[in-house]
Amino acid sequence: MKESRIPQQVIPLVILFAVAIISLVVLRAIFVPPTFGEHGHYRAAAVDEIRQLPAAYAGIKACMDCHSDVYDIKQASVHRGLSCETCHGAASAHAADPEATKPLVPTGRDLCILCHGYLDSRPSGFPQIISATHNPAKACMTCHNPHSPIIAGAVEECAACHAGIANQKAVSHHADLACTRCHTVPKEHFSQPRVFAAQKPASRELCGSCHASATAAKEIPQIDLATHGGRYVCWDCHYPHFPEAR
Repeated sequence: MKESRIPQQVIPLVILFAVAIISLVVLRAIFVPPTFGEHGHYRAAAVDEIRQLPAAYAGIKACMDCHSDVYDIKQASVHRGLSCETCHGAASAHAADPEATKPLVPTGRDLCILCHGYLDSRPSGFPQIISATHNPAKACMTCHNPHSPIIAGAVEECAACHAGIANQKAVSHHADLACTRCHTVPKEHFSQPRVFAAQKPASRELCGSCHASATAAKEIPQIDLATHGGRYVCWDCHYPHFPEAR
């Protein structure tokens, strides 16, 4: 009867796995805190350590106790979701002794730009500016009350919030068209853009008023609405803010 033998390469592999498991157990015992994993994937003792730290933020109720008039104005504005300490900094010391410690009162432009500086990634309709061209060197509070920052009437330009689109349209064939030529814009849109949205065209006829018109200038491309594009609306194929001409 033939004796079964363990393959020669198995023994080194078993030793290697054993060393790896022992090393893992030892390293875990040395480097992993004893309370890790008690309440999830973090160190449970950190909760008690954080609780012992001195409080830095006072919270909205402390602000309301002395500044209820300002709080009421802010809660009726588009800044109602912002904590007072978002702009004024941690205020627990001020709440404890209002005369000895004063909160931060921003006077420049840098703080407002953190939220309102132009970025393509910000939601459409969110008020944005290009700081270098929007009233340069002037503090934002010169024109806007930060507790109730209603957009002033003089800023009723679509580019204030839609700079990316405005920049594209400015170098396109539609550069001379007002935004309201194609969009129906309620006047409330300029102060509450998310509540009162600008309306987009719903049919091909709007484009046809220029591009299927017997009286249009000869440089405007013309199409037959009855046969061109079939069931598709114009913007399925053409980007209206930068329409290619063919």
